[in-house]
Amino acid sequence: MPESPFPPLERRDRAGIEAWLDRLVAENRFTIAVVFPVVGAVSLYASARGWYPDPVSFMSFNPWFILMGVIVMRLPLVAGLAPLVDRRAAVALAAVTAYAFGIELLGVATGWPYGAFEYGIDLGPMLFGLVPAGLPVFFFPLVLNSYLLCLLLLGERARSTPVRLLAVIATVLVMDLVLDPAAVGLGFWTYDAGGAYYGVPWSNYAGWVVSATISVVLFDVAFDGEALVERLRSCPFMLDDLVSFVILWGAINAAFGNWVPVGLAGLLGSGLLVTDRFDFDVRDTIPGAGWARPRKGD
Repeated sequence: MPESPFPPLERRDRAGIEAWLDRLVAENRFTIAVVFPVVGAVSLYASARGWYPDPVSFMSFNPWFILMGVIVMRLPLVAGLAPLVDRRAAVALAAVTAYAFGIELLGVATGWPYGAFEYGIDLGPMLFGLVPAGLPVFFFPLVLNSYLLCLLLLGERARSTPVRLLAVIATVLVMDLVLDPAAVGLGFWTYDAGGAYYGVPWSNYAGWVVSATISVVLFDVAFDGEALVERLRSCPFMLDDLVSFVILWGAINAAFGNWVPVGLAGLLGSGLLVTDRFDFDVRDTIPGAGWARPRKGD
């Protein structure tokens, strides 16, 4: 009988739950960081192509399947940041959440700042029928993963606010240059006037400069820089969500023949390699691989 992927919850206080989350992610890294994005890429592309036969047609762009898959891929980020969230961080993250909903509703209603667009597929329950209720799980990682990657890549230079801000904005733009063409190809959303970059207007990226700037300022307020860097260095899976991003959106762009976004996904992957976060040893976390582990004393 296969082992449960869920470790036992030994304590029910905050420290116990955080330790449980750490173990859950650490013991299932391959499943979370590789299996889920691969399955997601295949499922989403099959949905876009209409390949689901009638008996399982309900799985085509199933909003709950999409939302739950995304939440699972976010677990490394959640587990990594959880010990750092105090009252100040909670208030700042609530402000980022409010901003995300506000700017998205404004964008759908007016076309500012991203360009006139509308959702073509429900990504989970829709707030007011306009934007996903789970928007934070889609919005936060674009900026947070960029923020964390830049902290590792910049080292001591990340102490400079202008350097940190510019580097994170640039990384967010690279991530969105990967994400948006694939999302448009899938039909997640469409821009009314189209766009020169795989159907995406350049105004979208100008809008992300605004959103990234505001988010970085709020993340700076939310977290103690020294504590964040220390947690990032000691938590090997904290950027696994970015691994999932590279696999998922790189694969979907490749399926659509969007080769510039594929190359940019590879650039993000290179950044993870430089920080020693992409070539993690997951042999012990591959489902069913227990038989291959050497026994004690061998």
